[in-house]
Amino acid sequence: MSSSARPVDPALARGRAALSRECGRYERLRREDVHDGWDLPEEGAVFRTEVSEEVPRSVITYVRSPDLPFDRSLNPYRGCEHGCIYCFARPTHAWLGLSPGLDFETRLVARPTAPQVLARELRAKKYSVAPLAIGTNTDPYQPVERDRGIMRACLEVLRDFRHPVAIVTKGALIERDIDILSDMAAQGLARVGISVTTLDEGLSRRMEPRAPGPKRRLQVIRRLVEAGVPVRIMASPMVPALTDPELESILTAGAEAGATSASWIMLRLPLEVAQLWQDWLHEHYPDRANRVMNHLRDMHGGEVYSSKWFARMRGEGPYADLVAARFARAARQLGLDRSQPPLRCDLFAPPPQSGDQLSLF
Repeated sequence: MSSSARPVDPALARGRAALSRECGRYERLRREDVHDGWDLPEEGAVFRTEVSEEVPRSVITYVRSPDLPFDRSLNPYRGCEHGCIYCFARPTHAWLGLSPGLDFETRLVARPTAPQVLARELRAKKYSVAPLAIGTNTDPYQPVERDRGIMRACLEVLRDFRHPVAIVTKGALIERDIDILSDMAAQGLARVGISVTTLDEGLSRRMEPRAPGPKRRLQVIRRLVEAGVPVRIMASPMVPALTDPELESILTAGAEAGATSASWIMLRLPLEVAQLWQDWLHEHYPDRANRVMNHLRDMHGGEVYSSKWFARMRGEGPYADLVAARFARAARQLGLDRSQPPLRCDLFAPPPQSGDQLSLF
């Protein structure tokens, strides 16, 4: 049972992971559901996905974190219908005055003008080209993309500008864009990371309720590789005492599917994610809850999470070192201990647009 002041009736939130609608940390007033005093049966409404729109002034976010391999990213959507309970991006919904819990999964924000804004930013005279990361916060290939097509339109812009891009996703919808990705990959302009958290279909459905199952993600790897797109298998996040026993199996499955490199990240529980995760864990795996949390505390100096640079994604201490050693050994044995090919920046060239003066030579 959720410890939140706004628990969710599981019957009304089927296919969702969060168990509460607790307000974000920036709200001055708190909301709480209370009985109205009438002894009459009431039927609650099933939680449906709602999509609103925003018109962004810019879409390229510059990142200054020293432990990340990229310095800029783009997100076509805010919130993510995949609903992964462990998602470290959930706290960003608090900036919108929404719940990092159920609202993050059901109240999405689309950015339909993102492709046009992206093109404008890439044409700016001061713009200096470097690989653009997509999918590092919310998944660009979540279900809403099927109807909106914002990610595909952004890819078309990047292709036309010959701009390098690195994509991270769990979504099978990326197969739709193989025509663009294969063309860009042939020029050294695109690579993809596919996240596989567990090979257990049941665990995946509970933990990542609206994301494609593990077998489907492995199939995506095969299709991308067959199209010439470099793919990295991402064993992320590793959950102590729940999914980390599968580490070697996940890497093996990824290698068999054609992945040529691998990475891993330990479970991260920043801000509101910590309580959401613990509510979920006690609901679905009460027998392992204390063990999972004790391992996390051991890796973060007694806290459930530490934002310390270079340690926040792996943890510290004996348990973290053991998982890192297991990963290194398995990756080496499977030939996954190599970096993905570098993305080319020297091909970048804004395409001509109406009104441009043509060169005489």
